Amino acid sequence: QVQLVESGGGLVQPGGSLRLSCAASGILFSFVVGGWYRQAPGKQRELVATITSGGGTTNYADSVKGRFTISRDNTKKTIDLQMNSLKPEDTAVYYCNVRRMIDSRDYWGQGTQVTVSS
Repeated sequence: QVQLVESGGGLVQPGGSLRLSCAASGILFSFVVGGWYRQAPGKQRELVATITSGGGTTNYADSVKGRFTISRDNTKKTIDLQMNSLKPEDTAVYYCNVRRMIDSRDYWGQGTQVTVSS
């Protein structure tokens, strides 16, 4: 059974930083593409960042480029998202995603709330 457990969300002031972490189990972690997505109230879920299986290539939404950094540790089976210079518009539930390379099947975490407010 595949499980993705997110941690690290919370309330932060504008300009602050948070680090999200996603711990995976029940899957061959070295053979998945990892990613973080977010969903704000009343909006569709959107891609934040992705990282290839070996960690060599990353992709970011334009809205977070230069502020967020995605990384992974295939030994620990984790995918992290370092978020700096946070803005109120970054407020959303953030979801960890892994996509199995062999069949493109997606797995999702339960989500963690990030609120950016003064």
